[in-house]
Amino acid sequence: MSEWNEFEPESLLKLLKEGQLEAEQVIDVREQQEWDYYHLESSILLPMNTIPYSLGTISDDKPLYIVCAHGVRSAAVCNYLEEQGYSSLHNVTGGMAAIASLQGFQYD
Repeated sequence: MSEWNEFEPESLLKLLKEGQLEAEQVIDVREQQEWDYYHLESSILLPMNTIPYSLGTISDDKPLYIVCAHGVRSAAVCNYLEEQGYSSLHNVTGGMAAIASLQGFQYD
């Protein structure tokens, strides 16, 4: 059974608004052009294919919130990070499309 969980985009936006998360806790695993189109200011970009090379820069002592466009790539990254020993992983359900919609922006 997986140790990571699905996390609602509304809850992520609430934590960000309240200042309860640091940027390095919200990891966007989309590609650069997707990031350039729309992203959360309080997040970092680590495209999915760079995650294995970025393990040394990803904090393992705080909860992590992984986001992609719709939640598929971020789920795969949660699985991978879990296999590498990370815990307290949260896959943002619906990804940036859901977040954008909540903020009145048409993502796709």
